[in-house]
Amino acid sequence: MATSLLNLEEDLTCSICLCPFDGPVSLTCGHSFCQRCLEAAWRGVEPVSCPHCRTLYTVRPELKRNTVLSAVVETLRAASDATVPPEERAREVPMHKLEPEPKPVLCDTCMEAKAESTCMTCAASFCVEHVRPHRENPVFRAHRLVEPPLADLHHRLCTEHAKLLEFFCVQHERAMCSGCLQEQHRGCDFCTVEEQRVKKQDKLGTLDGKIEKNQLVISQMREQQAKLKDVAAVRKRALEQEYQQVRDLLQRDESEAMKALEKDLEGGQSKLGSLMKKFSQNIEKMNGTKDEIGRLLTQSDSMDFLQASVDLPSVVSFDPYAPRINLDSKAVIAHHACIVGLKEQVSRILSQPVETRQSNLKQGFFLFLSLSLSLSLSLSLYIYIYIGKIFNPHKDKGDKKDNKDHKERREHKGDSKSVPHCLCTDNYVMSSFYATILMFDQRTAHRRVALSDNNTKASVSDEPSAYPEVPPRFTVCSQVLCSKGFSQGRHYWEVKMSSNNFCGIGLAYGSIDRKGPSSRLGRNAQSWCVEWFNVKLSAWHNSSETVLSNPNPSRVGVLLDCDEGCATFYNVTDRAYPFHMFVFPFSEPVYPAFWIFSSGSSITLCKLNN
Repeated sequence: MATSLLNLEEDLTCSICLCPFDGPVSLTCGHSFCQRCLEAAWRGVEPVSCPHCRTLYTVRPELKRNTVLSAVVETLRAASDATVPPEERAREVPMHKLEPEPKPVLCDTCMEAKAESTCMTCAASFCVEHVRPHRENPVFRAHRLVEPPLADLHHRLCTEHAKLLEFFCVQHERAMCSGCLQEQHRGCDFCTVEEQRVKKQDKLGTLDGKIEKNQLVISQMREQQAKLKDVAAVRKRALEQEYQQVRDLLQRDESEAMKALEKDLEGGQSKLGSLMKKFSQNIEKMNGTKDEIGRLLTQSDSMDFLQASVDLPSVVSFDPYAPRINLDSKAVIAHHACIVGLKEQVSRILSQPVETRQSNLKQGFFLFLSLSLSLSLSLSLYIYIYIGKIFNPHKDKGDKKDNKDHKERREHKGDSKSVPHCLCTDNYVMSSFYATILMFDQRTAHRRVALSDNNTKASVSDEPSAYPEVPPRFTVCSQVLCSKGFSQGRHYWEVKMSSNNFCGIGLAYGSIDRKGPSSRLGRNAQSWCVEWFNVKLSAWHNSSETVLSNPNPSRVGVLLDCDEGCATFYNVTDRAYPFHMFVFPFSEPVYPAFWIFSSGSSITLCKLNN
């Protein structure tokens, strides 16, 4: 038990003298102190407060001994004395015993007895006997008595007038007596000492309130710090899961792509192996016939040689060839195109500020949208756009029809700017399934836009054309629409430009304004266009400009998907590279639209063979 009590020594220590309690008393706030330490701390202080938690007591509480705590302290002291040598115990002295005892205030009348009260009016202290007149005689009823008696009464007297300092000069911020008030501080703002005390107490209360509020805010911010850490941990786990899912998707797609490629490789090698085996068998047959003929030639009897009949094997009539095997199945091409497009789009999106990435994600999806459309109906245009022209092995050199098709494919290979007439014979859909025949609408052409070649070529003319005045015609901007509009399905066309400067290619509703600067393509809500202005390429819609990287194309392809609400623009060279896409819902039919400005420049609608 003694050991457990010794462990409580820290809890049984006065927070003022830092020694074990000596005559402990407890306040209503729950804190305990040595009685002498608390009385010394409260001496001459009004109002009093707890030295530990600063709880304010407007009425000085009556200090009563905490008997339970005293018994525990005594038991602790006894247990401690049993373990401490006598010589060390003699040296231990409580801290409050080291402090000098305050001198008692003596009665100013008899100068011997201990004073009981101090009269603030008389500026004197009185013992029990001599204070009786103040308590019993009505003459002294107006005098103010203070208990316990004040030891520093002489400090409360004016050194000049020997009167009590009962007033406070607000202007000079000093205590003064009634004589000072009539002389040096006449005309100054003043109040009583008690009123000044109340003001100080009000300030103290204000400070306590502000301190409490600040402590409360600090506590709230600490809680918020803990919550932020929890939220950050949750968000971190969510981000890690999302990024891991992206990595898993890419890894799964890579695995599928490798499987598709291995399957193509296995099929190609199997086909080559089968042909090599067949050719080896043909060689054996021809070697056998060769040996037979050689044997006959070695005979000396000519008649036997001439009478022998040796027929050449049928394989001699077959002209051998090395077939061209390509790894160009739909799956391999699709995987290759997807990953290339994904890399380009991810690089483009990640190069932008984080704040703008989300708004561009939908537009950055155009590669996969275009890919899914191409694969769903026709892989041939997809192959032309992403991979370029392909070659397929001809089945039999002796097949004249296949040889003719193979010759046609080789002839088309030389024209890298046109869509091939027929890309393949192995169940591929005819090339350019989306190809659309377009013509310019003369009724919409500005007077400086001259149309020719059966309305498939538009040029900028120095002299205005004598077009009739009709409402659909553009009157301010040198623009022209096509005669055919689209509201459903997928459509593809190509435009050849004589100069990719001061020109624009886009789409417009039939309701686009035909007059005023607002009729310019991309400067209103009814049109979309990509525009070359000097060396800058920009995408315009509703007067909003997006600057693009300029590939300087001479031929531009446009893939319009009315069902999905998007239009993709391609730079067409040996293959087609997408460089921008508009995504928008169609509310009415859209028409191919064009703007040309430079004198002598022209644009031509290309004829795509089906």
